[in-house]
Amino acid sequence: MTGAPPNVDLERTVFDVLVVGSGFGGGTTAYALSRAGLKVLLVERGGWPARDETDWNGRAILLDGRYKGETPVDVRQGGAGADVETFPNEVVGGNSIFFGGAALRLRATDFARWPIAYADLEAHYGEAEALLEVHGQAGDDPCEPPRSSPYPYPPAELTAPARRIADAARGLGLHPFHIPVAINHAGTREPRCINCFTCDGFPCRIGAKNDVTQTALAKADPNNLAVVARMLVARLVERDGRIAGVEAIDRDSGRRLTLQARATVLSGGAIGSAALMLRSGLGARDASGTLGRYLMRHCNAMIGYVFPFRTNPDGVNHKQICVTDLYESVREADGTSLGIIQDMVMPPREVVRALGPPGFRWAAALGANSIQTLLCVAEDEPQKENGVSLSERKDAFDLPVASVRHEYTAADVRRRDALVRAARRILRRAGGLVGKLRLIDSFSHAVGTARFARTPEEGALSPDCRVWALPNLFVVDGSFMPTSGGVNPSLTITANAFRVAAHIKRDFGVIAAA
Repeated sequence: MTGAPPNVDLERTVFDVLVVGSGFGGGTTAYALSRAGLKVLLVERGGWPARDETDWNGRAILLDGRYKGETPVDVRQGGAGADVETFPNEVVGGNSIFFGGAALRLRATDFARWPIAYADLEAHYGEAEALLEVHGQAGDDPCEPPRSSPYPYPPAELTAPARRIADAARGLGLHPFHIPVAINHAGTREPRCINCFTCDGFPCRIGAKNDVTQTALAKADPNNLAVVARMLVARLVERDGRIAGVEAIDRDSGRRLTLQARATVLSGGAIGSAALMLRSGLGARDASGTLGRYLMRHCNAMIGYVFPFRTNPDGVNHKQICVTDLYESVREADGTSLGIIQDMVMPPREVVRALGPPGFRWAAALGANSIQTLLCVAEDEPQKENGVSLSERKDAFDLPVASVRHEYTAADVRRRDALVRAARRILRRAGGLVGKLRLIDSFSHAVGTARFARTPEEGALSPDCRVWALPNLFVVDGSFMPTSGGVNPSLTITANAFRVAAHIKRDFGVIAAA
């Protein structure tokens, strides 16, 4: 069986905890519980990252989908009249393999509609930054929330393209700062980052990005954690008000088997975990009616400007600058953050030609060396109509395909456009001549489909991220978030996984420790 640990009979062993999915939430939970002495089985439907030369090939990764899975998701968004079949990436480490390293905390004001406060998560943010070996400088962010610990490592020196953006932002009276990143510039392990420009959207061939495989899984107790790759979970098996096991499928052999644990933790992503719970019949157990609903993914856009010179002649990663000055500017009116602006690296020329703004693709590809871009990340509102359901269509494993519906509100668009206007000013101040906007339609920041709440009538999960009706089932991916905030959710998911792991250790660690 692919990836099965030696000397472990998966069907006969009752683990303390079974974790489904190996992204920020699942990987961190597996790490924390294995280090606490619990016997943990982590199953992931994807395979291990290849870590070869092809992982830095723009066409192979971003266009051909080297890591795309076999199970589609039907997506309808942006007023479209029909579904678009998409194939999400599947790999050990989840989205951490492809993220660009941004590791920002939510602000205290972002917790206004949460059942916990920022103070309840603050120490766990420190644990998350330590685990992911985040490089940053405390106190530089003008909107930074209170913190009780410094960053583990200092930020890397700014590259020339990043300095250009920082100088322009300061010239406009803004306060740009080093964006904290989970990239190994100054850490103790090897290899160190070589500052290439294939980071966002790519696996790191040399392993210098501090993704989950390089941090949580590498630091877990190998005597207590078994990781099985290319194993998908078809259904959760409920018996007498508890999860008694999961039905799984070995993707290589096609063998179906049942895995058992005293507690089960879901971390398949806001789309995957919701779909799994729905096809397991758990929607009927959700008194709030929120399971699979309130999907959020940020209202994002990239704005690129053409400059009268080569913007990145050395071909370096310059995703180093962030601007948060406008973060709280609409809080009183909208009850949300506005969001942030980040420097971004232009993707390879062939990717620009394929994915650039319509009507501008060839020109953008030809002039890619003279373009610099900024990413605008705007908070989007939770809407009940946005969410995940099950299609009548079946996948290759005879399982219902997940169907996603998502539309933005006028306020979401207004917030995004306000950030775009600010980003345009920065790029023009930096020397940009003419700009073009590209809207982001991916679900890499997806959150919200199993929101936690103070009561069973308000959300699918309790404040400790336990399914209300099933005391041994937890959800630790971005599904738990009732609002999205205005920053990449990765660090928050990681911090919350530490918080939830403490609850699991308290309730399920007694037998393991005995």
